[in-house]
Amino acid sequence: MIIVCQECNSRLQVDETKVPSRPFSVRCPKCNSNINSASNAGPAGHSALALGESPATDHPRLEHPPLPAPPFELEPKSAEVKATAPATERLAELLADLLNQQGRTISSVPGTRPSWNPRKTLVCVPEDVREKVARSLAEIGLQVFVAQDTSQAVERMRENQLDIVVLDARFDPVEQGPVFVTREVTMLRPAQRRRLFVVLLSPSLRTLDAHAAFLNNVNATVNLNDLDDLPQLLEHRVREYNDLYKDFNTVLGLPAL
Repeated sequence: MIIVCQECNSRLQVDETKVPSRPFSVRCPKCNSNINSASNAGPAGHSALALGESPATDHPRLEHPPLPAPPFELEPKSAEVKATAPATERLAELLADLLNQQGRTISSVPGTRPSWNPRKTLVCVPEDVREKVARSLAEIGLQVFVAQDTSQAVERMRENQLDIVVLDARFDPVEQGPVFVTREVTMLRPAQRRRLFVVLLSPSLRTLDAHAAFLNNVNATVNLNDLDDLPQLLEHRVREYNDLYKDFNTVLGLPAL
């Protein structure tokens, strides 16, 4: 079962076989506050994996529990040349790469998010565009995680540490990937949902169609024909999103997304 901390909104997984029949309390490992199981009653205390049936959730997880989506790593350019270059030249290249990386990071409200803390982005797209999407987002300074299937996507989302989710409507159709990723988003409390920016890639929806985004419970839509412009579109919409919640975040003492 999943219980949610009332103080920091962290989601904790508890082994149901060890849960007592009466209400109990556990200590949140993130903020060290006590969590009462009674306050987590109802559907809000469960993950979307507990709702409905899917090939991703029909089988027990005891023998081979699914792993969260792994991080995507950019391959170093000209690795052989760098290996033989003088130490001073290699150091200059590393410094230049670092400065460029910081300059390409998605803009937010000035002074609210340090460049060394990149946004954590989950990519849930089919294999034919997986490399392209992951690479384009990693090149603008995002920390990218790539889900191969529904179970990896949901496990990564359950860690409650993501800033952006990029979901393709064609993702893992056998296990109903879009349904379960969207359910995981829907189950978030309002305070958690405001801290997650969701982009839906679709072959039929128009790019940045606000009405379609509202109907699909996402923050932005991008047509697959505009996939080459995804980093710029994401930068534009995240900046607008931060401007929208600027005063709200200031009052609550929260940084921009």
